[in-house]
Amino acid sequence: MDISKDWRLWLILLYTCIIADTEEMDTSSPAVLVNGELLPMHVGKRVRAVIQVLRSDGSGTVTGKSTDGQQIFVKGHPPAPLSTFVEVIGIADSNQSIRADIWTNFGDVFGKILHFLTFLSFFSLLHSLSLKKKK
Repeated sequence: MDISKDWRLWLILLYTCIIADTEEMDTSSPAVLVNGELLPMHVGKRVRAVIQVLRSDGSGTVTGKSTDGQQIFVKGHPPAPLSTFVEVIGIADSNQSIRADIWTNFGDVFGKILHFLTFLSFFSLLHSLSLKKKK
């Protein structure tokens, strides 16, 4: 697997770096950022994923498309209303499912926002790295 080919995962990672700079991050229970291909390697572990919601059955199971286009099932208590793009954090139940305890709506135009944030996040990341080197 060549993770460098999944540009969407890298964009989400950069976006997360911006959020980590502006919000207090919970480091007591870290979660690995996964897509559909990486999920099977982390079964039983705490993971985070951004999905595009394809459908919700109304009983707590959401079917979504991961950043690499694979289908992922997410179980839990999704927020209402559920947006088109959602970040979930929870335990990887199987090769294709996550039992989520944290759901974050990213809205319905997340992809367009990510394109814009890519430019901003790149410079933000460079800036934070340069500050760390000075310390």
